[in-house]
Formats: sequence, C-alpha cells, structure tokens
Amino acid sequence: MIQYKDDVEAVDALKQKYHDFTSEIKKVIFGQEQIIKEVLITIFSGGHALLVGVPGLAKTMLVNTIAQILGLNYKRIQFTPDLMPSDIIGTEILDQNREFKFIKGPLFANIILADEINRTPPKTQAALLEAMQEKSVTTSGQTYKLDKPFFVLATQNPIEQEGTYPLPEAQLDRFMFNVVLDYPSFEEEILIVKNTTTSQNYTLKKILSGEEILFFQSLIQKVPINDSVLEYAVNLAYKTRPNTTKAHDWTNKYISWGAGPRASQYLVIGAKTHAILSGKYSPDIEDVQAVAIPVLRHRLIKNFKAEAEGLSIERIIKELL
Repeated sequence: MIQYKDDVEAVDALKQKYHDFTSEIKKVIFGQEQIIKEVLITIFSGGHALLVGVPGLAKTMLVNTIAQILGLNYKRIQFTPDLMPSDIIGTEILDQNREFKFIKGPLFANIILADEINRTPPKTQAALLEAMQEKSVTTSGQTYKLDKPFFVLATQNPIEQEGTYPLPEAQLDRFMFNVVLDYPSFEEEILIVKNTTTSQNYTLKKILSGEEILFFQSLIQKVPINDSVLEYAVNLAYKTRPNTTKAHDWTNKYISWGAGPRASQYLVIGAKTHAILSGKYSPDIEDVQAVAIPVLRHRLIKNFKAEAEGLSIERIIKELL
C-alpha cells in the first residue's frame, strides 16, 4: 500500500520519480528529451501514444527501455498485413478434457508496443479499439479484463505508404498524443554513434512499479485546475471546429474537421500531468499550450486549401494558440 503524508508530498514524490526516470533513460536514449517527456505524460495520464517517425530513430528501443525502467510486463506486436485479431487478443482451444479454454494473446500485458500499426488491415486495427478504450477484450461472448496499468504505444512510419492501411479517425482518436520523432541534432548523433558502436553494457534500474503508476494516475485526477484554465482548454478545442460560434478564422479557412470533446479532456489531464512534472501543483495556460500540439495534431483534418498552400497542422495549431 503506497502512502504519503498528504497529496503535496505525493506530488513531490512523482516529480522526483520523473527526475530519476529521465536520468536512467539517458543511459540508453540520447537526446529526444521532449519525446520522452511526452510519452511519460501519456503514461501518467492513463492514455496511449502514437509515435510517428522514419526508420532508425530508436522508436522500438525507446518503448523497450521505458518498459524496463517501469518494471512492467512488456509485449511487442509486429503488425503485418496477414495479422488476424485472434493473433493479438488470443483464441479458444479444445483442451484434453474436451472443454474450451481461452489462451491469452500478447495484448495481455502492461505495455504493448504496436509496431508499424498501419501495416495491418482495419479488422485487426479495430481489435485494439475496445482494448484501448475499455481496458478489456471480448471474444466468443466472454469479456476479459486486461492487466493494469495498460498502455498502447504504437509506431508508424510516415514515408513508406505502399502496402499500408491508414488509421481511421476513430482509431486515431483513441490515442492521447501523436508524438513525432525527428532526426537527432549533429551533437546528439555523435553521442549516439559513439555509445552504440562500443561494447558498453548498461544495467537499468527499475524506478516505478505498476502499483505506483496507478497511484500517481489517480493523484493526477485529483490535481485542482482553475476554471479559467479549464475554459481555455475547452475553448481551444472548440476553436478547431469549422462553422461554429467560436471557430477561428484559420479553422474556417483551412480545416475540414475539428477536434471532439475527447481532445478537451486530454488537454486538461495532459496539462495537469505536465504541470506536476514541471514542479507545479496546479496547471496554468502554459501547460495547456505545452500539450496542445501532440493532443490536436492527429485530430484536425486539413482541407484542400491548406494542402495547396503547404500549411502544416502544427502551423495551424500554433496560429490557434
């Protein structure tokens, strides 16, 4: 049973755990501080993250390292065109007593790395929907609860589109953050090459347990937020919806579909987590702005005018901010 004197002490403990975590992960992952922070915000907020980046940016290594430091059960699922829903959920078999027995699939773990999620058909992508939202799976009329905590960290290659199945909006909306990994800086790449072309071995310490993660998730839910900050977050999501009373000029001009209420929820919970990890006890408008791009990036759909003018979603979001 995890106990602290009060919530303030618990918040301070979470901030210290975050500091210890980042120190530990730097033994293996060089640079990418913002990416690591966004993934951890997702985990402590109880959400899921979509990692988008070209091959070779250590997406898989990042997730593997995070799982080791958190001391959680971790499964990697390589998504392929022939992957079936039963391959990830599990299947029923006839045992020696002639009774049906459910054999759990790789989805029954704490951290799921869904590698190249856009390489599998919609039928298998949809099998993740219930798991991500309900934290359970249903097969043959039986519902099975997934282990807690449960996170899906999916990767997607943005450049190789042949033989891929774009994620539908319903699936994208299940992800709290869309995290874009870019190439490392020259100095970071020097460090990466220097440390990965030698025979150095690192032993990673476990910083957090599953029980502690669940405790901190419930703690973040209790973090107070000022009404003006809450209204700012909801207003920001509302401004992305074309032809509504609060729609921004750029929204009407460049957006064909805006963010739904789930975006408002994720802006608020993300801002709370960002505030705690930054050493504050309550989020402000800057915390909402800090999580706005990864929350909104995959929820706004540009129209032809935005495409023709070469405007990125990030540029549009910054204008809304």
